Amino acid sequence: MNTLIKGSQAACGTNAAGASTFGNATVVRLYNSTSTARLVSVIDEVGGSTTIGTFTMLGNSIEFLEKKSTEAIFAADGTVFASKSGNTH
Repeated sequence: MNTLIKGSQAACGTNAAGASTFGNATVVRLYNSTSTARLVSVIDEVGGSTTIGTFTMLGNSIEFLEKKSTEAIFAADGTVFASKSGNTH
């Protein structure tokens, strides 16, 4: 499996108002650039108040997150970066 990057990497916002859909992505590549574990949250929309889910992202790790195109992501710290992505075989 190969990663297909479809957008520029950007730091995740740190609250619901700063959350992003990352270009209405349905797959987002997340990178935690520090050794500290960070909480990542998925909400119903940018600025939304309904939490879809959260998870702790280990330090110095990469995760691929599937979500609805309208759902938004933010992290507990701006050291988590994300970009719109997909997978090819």
